[in-house]
Amino acid sequence: MAHTIRTPGIVAGRLEKDVLAENFSDLHPPLDAHEAHVAADRCYFCHDAPCITACPTEIDIPLFIRQIATDTPLAAGKTILEQNILGGMCARVCPTETLCEEACVRELAEGKPVEIGRLQRFATDALMAHGPQPFSRAAATGKSVAVVGAGPAGLACAHRLAMHGHDVTIYEKRDKPGGLNEYGIASYKTVNDFAQAEIDWLLDIGGIDIRYGRALGRDVTLEQLSDAHDAVFLGIGKPGVNRLGGFDLDGIRPAVDFIADLRQSDDLATLPVGRHVVVIGGGMTAVDAAVQSKLLGAESVTIVYRRAQADMPASRYEQDLAASNGVNLMFNAQPVSASGAGAVESVTFEYTADNGTGLKGTGEKFDLPADQVFLAIGQVLEGAPEDLSREGAALATDPHHRTSLANVWAGGDCSATGEDLTVTAVAQGRDAAEAIHKSLMGEGGPTNG
Repeated sequence: MAHTIRTPGIVAGRLEKDVLAENFSDLHPPLDAHEAHVAADRCYFCHDAPCITACPTEIDIPLFIRQIATDTPLAAGKTILEQNILGGMCARVCPTETLCEEACVRELAEGKPVEIGRLQRFATDALMAHGPQPFSRAAATGKSVAVVGAGPAGLACAHRLAMHGHDVTIYEKRDKPGGLNEYGIASYKTVNDFAQAEIDWLLDIGGIDIRYGRALGRDVTLEQLSDAHDAVFLGIGKPGVNRLGGFDLDGIRPAVDFIADLRQSDDLATLPVGRHVVVIGGGMTAVDAAVQSKLLGAESVTIVYRRAQADMPASRYEQDLAASNGVNLMFNAQPVSASGAGAVESVTFEYTADNGTGLKGTGEKFDLPADQVFLAIGQVLEGAPEDLSREGAALATDPHHRTSLANVWAGGDCSATGEDLTVTAVAQGRDAAEAIHKSLMGEGGPTNG
């Protein structure tokens, strides 16, 4: 994307600093002890709890809520973190409305679920504030594992391997850990630099060394990692972004880059935003970019999604959040072209329809004014070794997250299983670590040639 032409419509400081501080305050303020007790009392403590099944990390939700209800929040925090070591972050960013809370019996009976996410935050925050983590390393095994990527999958894998006594070296291409938790999630969901605080707490277990500025393929090869370590786990996410042909005017950029800039900004008053912003896409990234543009002071922000509202990947909760912040949502419209004298001034769209034979343009077009356009049309796998088998565009893995190479495992967004969610990445990293541990200790399990 070009960034050399000046775009007068994209400026910093549209709002006063105190307004920005209010706009980017905690989306869901934490529960106090009394509120947590009231929320916990609504749980039926189901025996065959559907909320557990709906959680990718299979946290024992009724148990940790009962522990909160009986004034043992530290025990509740441990119950959560035993299954999900990034349970504090997941409590903040998980789409609980489509996972555990959607499956809640209270939701089915009353249309108002138990506030599982906020209760999870209450418990994990209490445990983290109490002091060191309640997990420790087993006796050293003498084995070492390379983990590529310090995102949710890599961190979960590393922590579980460290618990088993293995030495772990994480190779991270950026200069900070966290992956999408640090660079790709709306700022108002994780305030006060929580992502880094959680990682610091996680690393206290010991046995985990992070080497920054080390990208797979650029600075280190899979062969080198395999030679230096007893096993390798790939948690490299999907670092590439899909592009649109012809959308190369100044003022057009990937939404993930905008979100990363915002997350790393020390002063939001210095972050430029357009007067008229258009976001192309329909997932969580599109919503995060659109809402934050509005919170930065953009006059008009429009999300345009090519399919019907019911097909939009972002949950209805996220859609409503966008609308409540003044974001316009348009459906059944696909981008055709961007226009402007060097810098974008408008985007042309074509209405779409699906009559049962697939999505097609209707021929009817319209223009939206735009001095800033964010593309949120999906991310792609880049940098993975070519000799690893693929399933579609992602890495193929067996049920134990082993790739086509016997000593290499993979999980998170780069693998072909599961949804692109933090909680799914954590589950896959954790489970891969268990498989790696069994393999290193000679406890059997399937092998690939």
